[in-house]
Amino acid sequence: MSDSAESTDRPTGGRFPLLTPAELSAEQRSVYDAIAGPPRGNGPFTMVYDDGALAGPFNALLHSPAIGDAVQALGAVLRFGGALDGRLRELVICAISADLDSAYEWYAHSLVAATVGITEAELEHLKRGDVPPTLTAAERAALELTKVLLHGTTVSDDVHAPVLSHFGHAGVAELSLLVGYYRMLAGLLAAGDVPAPDTGP
Repeated sequence: MSDSAESTDRPTGGRFPLLTPAELSAEQRSVYDAIAGPPRGNGPFTMVYDDGALAGPFNALLHSPAIGDAVQALGAVLRFGGALDGRLRELVICAISADLDSAYEWYAHSLVAATVGITEAELEHLKRGDVPPTLTAAERAALELTKVLLHGTTVSDDVHAPVLSHFGHAGVAELSLLVGYYRMLAGLLAAGDVPAPDTGP
């Protein structure tokens, strides 16, 4: 796949009708421009189909533009303005995507992962729900917190303490919000039965 955000055949929005730029209201167009422009629009995965419609969760966000704008803004800060390094962030996102069986998230972020030093072998471990043996102690602590946040309502001191030690309070907050954000997107994708590009409905 090229570094362009454009491409792909047979676009589908799942249960959300795909909206092309000509169909958008002024409020929707503002959200569209924020999503499709840099830095997000220049990534390694398909975000914009050939007809201009947005792929994945981004098209769905246009159907509720006021909330969609807030959601895309949070996503942009988490991906491009957070303090966590790119490798750690993508390890966490790929672990979430695999755990929740979110096809578009896995499609998109396994491609991003390759650009930040995550190996194919590490991705295979994550896809199976395993912790790759090559991870650092800090990365393992972050993935343990991720797992607990996805499946529980409490975080024990044993899980919290290593994350706090490696990342501080700011890191605990950012990791927790990162997990919540991608869990939310996975829910939106599941509700809309939104596939990854080229996989069909």
